[in-house]
Amino acid sequence: MTDTGRNVPVELPLTQGSSSDAAMLVAGTPGGALVRRSVLPGGVRVLTEAMPGQRSATIGFWVGVGSRDEAEGQHGSTHFLEHLLFKGTNRRSALDIAAAFDEVGGESNAATAKENTCYYARVLDTDLPMAIDVIADMVTSAVIDPDELEQERSVILEEIAMDSDDPADVAHEKFVEAVFGSHSLGRPIGGTPEAIMAVPRESVLDHYRRFYRPEELVVTAAGGLDHDSVCALVSEALERSGWPLAADASPVARRTTAPAALVGTGGLQVIRRAVEQANVLVGCPAMTATDDRRFVMSVLNAVLGGGMSSRLFQEIREKRGLVYSTYSFSASYADAGYFAMYAGCSPAKTGQVIGLLTAELERLASEGISSAELRRAIGQLSGGMVLSLEDSGSRMSRLGRAELVSGEFLGLDLTLERVNAVTADQIQLLAGELAAAPRTITVVGPFDGDAELGPQTGWWGAERPNSALN
Repeated sequence: MTDTGRNVPVELPLTQGSSSDAAMLVAGTPGGALVRRSVLPGGVRVLTEAMPGQRSATIGFWVGVGSRDEAEGQHGSTHFLEHLLFKGTNRRSALDIAAAFDEVGGESNAATAKENTCYYARVLDTDLPMAIDVIADMVTSAVIDPDELEQERSVILEEIAMDSDDPADVAHEKFVEAVFGSHSLGRPIGGTPEAIMAVPRESVLDHYRRFYRPEELVVTAAGGLDHDSVCALVSEALERSGWPLAADASPVARRTTAPAALVGTGGLQVIRRAVEQANVLVGCPAMTATDDRRFVMSVLNAVLGGGMSSRLFQEIREKRGLVYSTYSFSASYADAGYFAMYAGCSPAKTGQVIGLLTAELERLASEGISSAELRRAIGQLSGGMVLSLEDSGSRMSRLGRAELVSGEFLGLDLTLERVNAVTADQIQLLAGELAAAPRTITVVGPFDGDAELGPQTGWWGAERPNSALN
């Protein structure tokens, strides 16, 4: 067992170990470990965080495959599998899976992202063995029945149609597509209606067999639990499944973090929808998930658009009354990322709102921030992080991201230390980079062309690129 300090990052090596004597103590002390990690036979990684006094636990089975990993002819397969794994295994029907959690008052669900998929459940600590057994069965032994697949194809098409009816969802999807261009991160997670209609069972099954393997699997858990017991339960469940668990197998390598060369379609795109409110996104490509400046980005977002005291909220909503909702945010992946500002407004005010979004970013770049703003932003982020970690689901997810994305674990103390170390100069420098980057503007609303958006002065700086009407 290896002990570590609280204020240094802990590397998570991709090497073989055992479930107990070689377990890595990631955070805590030998007598009261909080976070521990083991690499089991087959290359399966298990990370747990014990939360003393908790009577519940959250367990997650992660596979490092997302929509970006789909081959041609398989688009939408990752999200398809998220649905299909709940439809039955060789040991359980779909009803058996649902009833197992319902009869103990537990919750189970799954989430597909661009770079990973997670199947998770929250149960009483005494029901954790059941949750591990059921989810392991789903992940390793899904039947992917042809009839169930066709039925779920219709369900997914309805889900896509529901999202398409939400203009805010459309704006976000089209913005990401424009920023990333032909990069696989630009594809919608759920696939397009055309892709879902066309993908055959054989392609979905091939996608399942390619990625749902021991060396791809990460199991994370937090709450009232014991690490060695979780490892034993996971090992037993995987052995029952018949998965090959070679004693000398190692986990798959993590994704490359070298920044990708993006060829997006900067400029203005207008998507016509017969709605009462325009949805606007203004942004640009930004940093990767492991960039050291990610803490600076977090503080920048808090200052610019992270709450009711943020600049966007105060200037556009409170002072001018032009919007109900406005905020800024960023999203980061292994080799790419983006930054954006959002607002929902009256169609007649769209041009004015775009101008104000742009002006606030440029003002941040040219004038910087005050000491009061910096102090407030850091306090907001620090308090939010501490409060979020009172939930076992948040802690379970934190372990999954550490293992799959960065390959290192940062304890709460170290994370807070890095947030508190952010300076006003760093924020102004990053704001300058964002303001100078090729700008993408996506508008969803009742427009026949960009001329209807109103005044356009200042959106683009010295030169405004051509617009594209969709």
